[in-house]
Amino acid sequence: MNTGKVLSRDQHMNETIYIFLYSVGRVRERRTMEEKKKTMEMEATTMKGTAAEDITERLSSLDNLYFPRAVQLTAASSDQRKSILLDLLRRDPAVFLERYGSELLVDELLEFDAMKHDYEVDWHLKNLRKKISPTSEEIKSRSVAVRNRRLAYLNKLVSEGQYFSEDAMRDREPYLHHEYVGKFQDVMGRNMARPGERWSETLMRRAEEAVLVTRIREEQQRLGVAESDWVGNEKMEESEEEEEESEEEEEEEDEEAKNPTEASSSSLNGKEQKEKATTVLPPEEMQDMMDQFTSIMEQKFLSGEDHQHLDYAKIDNDETLDDHWLREIGRDAEDKYFDED
Repeated sequence: MNTGKVLSRDQHMNETIYIFLYSVGRVRERRTMEEKKKTMEMEATTMKGTAAEDITERLSSLDNLYFPRAVQLTAASSDQRKSILLDLLRRDPAVFLERYGSELLVDELLEFDAMKHDYEVDWHLKNLRKKISPTSEEIKSRSVAVRNRRLAYLNKLVSEGQYFSEDAMRDREPYLHHEYVGKFQDVMGRNMARPGERWSETLMRRAEEAVLVTRIREEQQRLGVAESDWVGNEKMEESEEEEEESEEEEEEEDEEAKNPTEASSSSLNGKEQKEKATTVLPPEEMQDMMDQFTSIMEQKFLSGEDHQHLDYAKIDNDETLDDHWLREIGRDAEDKYFDED
């Protein structure tokens, strides 16, 4: 028997076994490394549990935090709200940011950077950070967008006809209306019943009119307007005038008995003076005053002074209002095309 050949065969067998075991070890090592890598990637692409707990804990304590109608009944306590928020954050961070991103602090937004590989999460993070610390160019662009959206909404309100109607504007700014238009109108006529109006409606309107008159008088007093010019003093003046007229009539009757010609002339002159004392504007001037008043009210709306009557945040963030200007551009392009033809 050749011992060298046997040793060579055994040696070859051992080498084969060694290579096999080495390969198995390498495979196991590679698998372990891959598992560790996956674990690290998972940790890198998800928020830390403590951060998620802290964020949802703070949000759950906020008053008037929005919850969908489907879960409102189960969001009564702080713990219930936290549980709902935590579930949403882990299940769909993009929707969480869309719904509650505006309530998050700067440091809390940093915790979402681990999930920026998600396109929607990244999009929400960029937009939220623009609002928190915008560049000068973004501020300028935002200002233009807001101005255009308010203009578009103003055009919508004008076309609807209610918000910028005379009555609605007078309700919002009674003193301003009085200065531009009201003092040239028949004040007593506002309390008269209108055609087709029920008695209860007339009474209601009179009560509302009394409130507006009070607001006008308060503003007149604040500005130091002479008491004789206060709105609502017309009745008192009329009563005084009636007494004076009664006395004048008695005197005129006595004069007529003495000298009929002179008395008649004096009576006519008195009537002419009263007519001149009443301020009445021609229709063209009245319309001009109304246009000035309306223009001021429109500017007040654009500058944000109507916040008691409108939700400016909703208007300023309404991207659908941008469509108004796209339609305007389209119409302008059409007009230009046909003009050139």
